[in-house]
Amino acid sequence: MTPDLAMQFVESITIFGLIASIGGGFFGAAIGANNAFGFTGIAIFVAFAIAYATGSDVGFTYLAFGPAFGPHVAFAGGVAASAYAAGKKKLMADTGGGRDINQPLAGLGHPDVLLVGAVFGVGGYLLQKGIAMIPWFGTHTDSVALTVFISGIIARICFSKTKPFAWVSKPEGTKRWLDWQEKPSQYLTLGAFSGLFGAGIALTLAHFAHHTADKGIADVIMANSQALPFALSAICIFIICFGIKVPVTHHMTIMAALAAVKFLPVVGYNFYVALVIGVVFGMIAALVAEFIAHLCYDGGDTHIDPPAGAIWPTTTIILGLSSVLG
Repeated sequence: MTPDLAMQFVESITIFGLIASIGGGFFGAAIGANNAFGFTGIAIFVAFAIAYATGSDVGFTYLAFGPAFGPHVAFAGGVAASAYAAGKKKLMADTGGGRDINQPLAGLGHPDVLLVGAVFGVGGYLLQKGIAMIPWFGTHTDSVALTVFISGIIARICFSKTKPFAWVSKPEGTKRWLDWQEKPSQYLTLGAFSGLFGAGIALTLAHFAHHTADKGIADVIMANSQALPFALSAICIFIICFGIKVPVTHHMTIMAALAAVKFLPVVGYNFYVALVIGVVFGMIAALVAEFIAHLCYDGGDTHIDPPAGAIWPTTTIILGLSSVLG
């Protein structure tokens, strides 16, 4: 890291944000990683309300994707705490062990488990800031998703004896990620139609904001329009915590939405073509997530997040291609 980049990194970190991320990671562990992620979805709705009312993006930068409910802080903290608890035999295999990210870990009655969440919360905050500083790549990827992915790998290395990368061609039983969407006919169908859903929402929101809101407000809404379908998918994760087999689609909806919005000017503002592009990238995200599941999830006993593993490289492809073609 050059001296200039090092200075930018230091300047991007606030003492307030650093301290707040400790609480974010702790809270994510206390309520469980998936519950924390569901609250990310709710926080996004709050962020849009703040943006429409004030023109500020603080709801996105602090609440939804920052030290409060940012997945790299709260969700990642919960994931790491589950891995630690399983390694210490405080979270047993009959509930999923280190891959059980549904259970609120405060119920275990062991504060050390929650403190691990706090440590990974602040670690996620710092790592995300560092990734965002990488020349070109930092602005052409999803640094939050990449941090979630890396944090899961670190947690496995620290608290598990299984390898972070171990290809499983035919996962069986409880080792599978999501048995209801693991076949190509399942995840590609979900990717296509979830992509259509997400792309349509983002295009409509961006178009509406551009034509009806003040410029400052419109800029914030348009810059974050892909987050709305992501929020809807994230809230569905609450249902998984009850053992109900709902589709996991946030990686599909956000990638489709981002692609549709970013390629819209490339295709001459043809909304129909942008929708099709969104569908394609929804399917790509679904495919990549399942690949990551076979590579990182199915062969381990802790959670390394397949959607996060799909979001960051797909984002890089979308932003890279759209900038070159635009």
